[in-house]
Amino acid sequence: MPLATIVHLDADAFFVSVELATRPELKGKKVAVGGRQRGIISSASYEARAAGVYTPMPSQRAVKVCPDLILLPHSGNYSEVSRQMFDLCEDLTPLVQRNSIDEGYLDLGPCGLKSAEAVEQVVRDLQVRIWAELSIPISMGIATNRLVAQIASKLRKPRGFVVIEPGREQEFMAPLDIKEMPGVGPKMQERLRGLRINTFGDVLALGDSALQSAVGDGWRDFKARCAGEDDRAVEPERGEAKSYSHQRTFGRDIEEFAEIERIAKGLLDDLMSKVRADETRIRTLTVLVRYGDFSQESAGRSLPEATDLETAFYPLLPTLLKKAWHKPRALRLISVRLSGVDDRPAQLDIFGATDDKRRRLAGLMDQLNARDGGAGLVRAHQLPKAKH
Repeated sequence: MPLATIVHLDADAFFVSVELATRPELKGKKVAVGGRQRGIISSASYEARAAGVYTPMPSQRAVKVCPDLILLPHSGNYSEVSRQMFDLCEDLTPLVQRNSIDEGYLDLGPCGLKSAEAVEQVVRDLQVRIWAELSIPISMGIATNRLVAQIASKLRKPRGFVVIEPGREQEFMAPLDIKEMPGVGPKMQERLRGLRINTFGDVLALGDSALQSAVGDGWRDFKARCAGEDDRAVEPERGEAKSYSHQRTFGRDIEEFAEIERIAKGLLDDLMSKVRADETRIRTLTVLVRYGDFSQESAGRSLPEATDLETAFYPLLPTLLKKAWHKPRALRLISVRLSGVDDRPAQLDIFGATDDKRRRLAGLMDQLNARDGGAGLVRAHQLPKAKH
C-alpha cells in the first residue's frame, strides 16, 4: 500500500500570529486583526475566539462581544512572512502548492521516504522549524490525497498534527459533520440536514436517487468526496506570486453601478502596475462584491493568453460586475483579484504594435507614479463624476 505523502499546511490565526511575532507581550491575550470602523475581523487569537470573536465578524460587534479585545490594524508584513514560510516548505520538497497566504499543500513523494514514520518525522520537523524561525504556529494534516489532508489539518487546531493512514480515508470521514467539507455552504447544509443528513457517513448511506435530488448533477463527485476520494495533484505555481488582489471598503454603501465600475477599474490599474513591476503577466480576472450584511458573490473569467496590460481586462469588468452583483442591493466592498500568473518570457508578436505602444505608455505612467509616491497620474476613468 502506498505511503500517505500529501500534507496540508494551515497556519493558525495567521495575521494575529504575524503580529504577535513582533509583539510577544500580547501572547495569551484576546487579540484580533481587522478594520476598526466598517471593517471585519480577518483573524482572531484562540483566546479571542473563546470569548465569541470569529471571522468575519464586524469589528464593531467584536468589540461589544469582547470589551477587552485588543484590536490591531493590518500592519504586519504578511506577504513576506508567508513567502518565508513556503520557502521553508520548498527546502523539503519541490512540490509545494501555495493555496493562499496562510495555507497550502506539499507532496513528499519526491523525497524518497520509505516509511510512514519517516514521513511523520520530516513533517514534524518542518512544523517545529517554522515556529522556531518565524514564530508562526502551524497545523498539519497528512493523508493520501489533498481533500483528506485538508480536513485533517483543521480538526485539532491550533498546532494540530493529524495523520490518516492509507485505506482509512472513508473510516476517517464517515463520522465527521458535513460542514467540514470544503465548498458545502449554509444552504446545502440546510438542505442536507432537512433530509437528516448530518455526517459524511449519512451521505454514503443515502440512495443515489435521493442524493441526486438533494445535491443535483454533481452528486457522484460529492459522494466520492464524502468517501474521502480525491485525485487532484499538488500543483506548484510558477513564481512566488500566485495572485494579486486589492479591495476597497466604502464609507457608505454604494448602489450606483457606474461608480462601482469606476472604482473597480482603479483597483485593476493599481494591480497591473504591480504585475509589470514583477515582470509577470496575468490571465484571470475575478471580481468580488460584498453586501451590507457581509454576504458576498464573485465572478471570474480568463483570457486566452496572459497579459500585463489592464486594457485587455477593461471589457470584462462590466460583465463580471453584473454577474457577481446580481442582487438589487447596495455594496459595502469591492475586490479585484488577478491570478493565473505567468512569469515566462513573453513571445514576440509581430502584429502587436498597438500593445507595444500601450505597454510603453503604461510603463511611463508607472515610472511617474513611482517617482511621485503613487499619486502622480490617473486615468480619466478613475476620476469621480461631477455631481450636478
